[in-house]
Amino acid sequence: MGKEVKTNAMRILDSAKVEYEINLYECDEFVDGVQIANMLSQPYDMSFKTLVCQGKSGEYYVFVIAVDKELDLKKCAAAVGEKSVELIHVKDITKVTGYIRGGCSPLGMKKKYQTVIDMSAKNKDKIIISGGRIGAQILISSTDLQRVTNAIFCSVIR
Repeated sequence: MGKEVKTNAMRILDSAKVEYEINLYECDEFVDGVQIANMLSQPYDMSFKTLVCQGKSGEYYVFVIAVDKELDLKKCAAAVGEKSVELIHVKDITKVTGYIRGGCSPLGMKKKYQTVIDMSAKNKDKIIISGGRIGAQILISSTDLQRVTNAIFCSVIR
């Protein structure tokens, strides 16, 4: 593996001595997770996207859900102990996370935010998350991801 494909997310996993696989694919611009899963013939229930919300308190939260699902914002708020949460605007993704849209990984953001992984990932041997840039994916066990991000598992989808 050449150094040029290592992202912050991958460096964090390396330093934590977590086993993972890298999957690289050709893509020059943002396309949603469903399109990527279709393009790579990956099952939706194994392919996860990273969404960032802001709570009423002003704090940011990271949610990891299957690419074909939508957040239930009430469940999200309850999971993180907020009165309410809202998805951040696309224009704020880089400012808040350090990643660009389509390359946002739950690992290696500018700051460590409270992270919630949807319960649907809990019993999967491997899930697919963004590798930290467009065109890179990480295959990782959900329990390893949970451990490295200090996440909780909770049902947060509609």
